[in-house]
Amino acid sequence: MAEIQPLRAIHYDLAKAGPLGDLAAPPYDVIDAAQRARLAARSPYNVVDIDLPEGDDPYAHAAALFARWQAEGVLVRDPQPALWVLEQRFHDGPTGTRTGFFARVRVVDYGRGRIRPHERTHPGPLEDRLRLTRATRANLSAIFSLYSDATGAARAALAPATQTPPWGEFTDDEGTRNRLWRAGDPAAIEAVVGALADAELLIADGHHRYETARAYAAEVGGQGEHDFVLMCLVALEDPGLAVLPTHRLVGGLDAARRAALDAAIERDLEAVPVSREEVAPPPGSGPLELGYLDARRSLRLRLRDQAIAERALADWPAPYRRLDTGVLETLLLKGALELSDDDIAHMHGLGYARDLDAAIAAIESGEFDAAFILRPTPVELVREIAAAGVNMPPKSTYFFPKLPTGLLFNPLA
Repeated sequence: MAEIQPLRAIHYDLAKAGPLGDLAAPPYDVIDAAQRARLAARSPYNVVDIDLPEGDDPYAHAAALFARWQAEGVLVRDPQPALWVLEQRFHDGPTGTRTGFFARVRVVDYGRGRIRPHERTHPGPLEDRLRLTRATRANLSAIFSLYSDATGAARAALAPATQTPPWGEFTDDEGTRNRLWRAGDPAAIEAVVGALADAELLIADGHHRYETARAYAAEVGGQGEHDFVLMCLVALEDPGLAVLPTHRLVGGLDAARRAALDAAIERDLEAVPVSREEVAPPPGSGPLELGYLDARRSLRLRLRDQAIAERALADWPAPYRRLDTGVLETLLLKGALELSDDDIAHMHGLGYARDLDAAIAAIESGEFDAAFILRPTPVELVREIAAAGVNMPPKSTYFFPKLPTGLLFNPLA
């Protein structure tokens, strides 16, 4: 089972550092150069300067800043352990309120009843995050994980803390209102830890950060604070849990590969011409349905028969055979276009788009040759596939909204 504990967090002293909205940032892996510059300009203490550092030696720069901010009292360490409740109200795409709590979780190997991944990762970011962890000796951003709270016991235990004014709040650039409370009541902490005593955690976002934490804990060795990692835990039953799709882009399509793709579509899928504005499929959980774009056409595609997926993925568990990204990968990306696992892992001839506008722009600019527009993956299917012990293709889910970075830091020494 996963071991969950309150933490003595390092956090900003808002009286010295300024408003939380000037200090927080999105996760490092969704920030481009222009956004990084905007964030850094908001405050000399914006977290982007340590979580996405620059300079001749960016890791040394991050370590020096992190130490200096603590020495100046801009960052302070909580005197007592606590859990921290985060409420996020969002209105971009789905509309709702998602509530989770920050804790530290013991780093263990993946396995049933403990902590599970839900999708394969790309290898690139691991070394970067490991070097940053070595330099700062802290978790600078949290892993987003899911747990089951069918009785609502954990939520009920933390609810009284949210009846007081929040420790900090801000609205981010995507319109999400973030409110954070410190929950230090020992009885509430005991109730939450007890409610999750038998919990299995499913990583929703932050696989690279968890793999970094495993590598760092093994590297340091022995027992200590490095054996834990910062997580924000959200109940699978939370009514605000929302998943958005990440669309696939492919490039390098010569005449032969285009012909192979056309043949596979004609063989396995029903194709209906639609406008670019209508190409996105409606949410659903039936047989594969997706949109297709290239410079010539836009189509709505639907699998002719689920039996096609059952045969093609016969060696995979039943839930995986209903996964849009898995069926697409098998039939078209690996099948027709002959992308290898290495191509997919290193994004050779493959890219991603968060929304339809970005996918259309990638096609119209000629950056990519074709786009596959996907439906959101149902949360229950994510859970079923993880329980079956297999991982989804990379970027099969986009849990929205993202967790802000800079709310809390977890010291590892």
